[in-house]
Amino acid sequence: MSCDLLALATPGVAGLQPYQPGKPIDELQRELGLNEIIKLASNENPLGPSQRVLESIAATKDLSRYPDGNGFKLKQALANKHNIAKDCITLGNGSNDILEMVARAFVTSEHQVIYAQHSFAVYPIVTQAVGAEHVVVQANDWGHDLPAMLAAVTDKTRLMFIANPNNPTGTWVDSACLRNLLENIPEHVIVLVDEAYFEYATNEKNYPDSSLWLSDFNNLIITRTFSKAYGLAGLRVGYGMSHPDIANLLNRVRQPFNNNSLALVAAETALQDGQYIERSIEVNHAGMRQLIQGFDNLGLKFIPSMGNFICVDFEQPAEEIYRALLKAGVIVRPVTNYGMPNHLRISIGLESENTRFINELTKIMAA
Repeated sequence: MSCDLLALATPGVAGLQPYQPGKPIDELQRELGLNEIIKLASNENPLGPSQRVLESIAATKDLSRYPDGNGFKLKQALANKHNIAKDCITLGNGSNDILEMVARAFVTSEHQVIYAQHSFAVYPIVTQAVGAEHVVVQANDWGHDLPAMLAAVTDKTRLMFIANPNNPTGTWVDSACLRNLLENIPEHVIVLVDEAYFEYATNEKNYPDSSLWLSDFNNLIITRTFSKAYGLAGLRVGYGMSHPDIANLLNRVRQPFNNNSLALVAAETALQDGQYIERSIEVNHAGMRQLIQGFDNLGLKFIPSMGNFICVDFEQPAEEIYRALLKAGVIVRPVTNYGMPNHLRISIGLESENTRFINELTKIMAA
């Protein structure tokens, strides 16, 4: 007996293309038999977890018990950090988990979801999964056009995603522009400001910390993550900050025990390790300068970025260059699926990794 299983799926899910992560190092090793590989593809922290985090994980022994399903200690630490109540916080299995919770809690097939062209691939995935209508607003110089996004709002709009800084372009919106949108958007629209790369952008004086506005806008959600500056991508810890009523609704659709015990302990410890965050930011800024100098030397254009990555424009389809870099043992990220076929996104690595990437790219460009 056989049946068309695809036909049994909901229309939104049946039409989805799965999220494509950056190529893992071991996969490239299997494919090409290479031993010395560097990965600059997934916006990971090149420093790895801090020593304090590793020690806290090693000290966690009672793994036969379920984790704290409410994440009490981590929520308390986050509440203290942001000077908000614990009931404003929702914990996620990475901040992606929060994005999906929000779509499931607030959006149906009767609604529209607004997001910008060239913004994070998960926004269309969660929108389509719930059967909602996509409203993709054209980018302005690779970044969010907030006036156009505000003008796109209708009575059917229920959710707007704003990535700040944006992945994959690295562009950002300033405090005045974001505040203006929040002050003028109708109350029936949930605005989710995705700040996964927040820590890397804080040196820009006009970059907003939207968590300070929670008491002003009941329809505001901010998401952040421990996967980037905190170096915990492998443990998948993210969180949302919102009005308590929103957090309450999100907790109704949140999976039980969505954060494991090691992740909870590691994230709580990471919050206390200010020296590690400072070092992460310093390494990122130095690496960004290093790559920009390399692109300038090669005469390549790039999109100025406030994240821990940068998109370089080859002014021709970049797939061949991506493949050549793979053969040289350097993994970067093609962004054709973001409507950017001429670009590659390069994560900032250690100084030696950045040097190797630039050297290999120089050879490829000269060939």
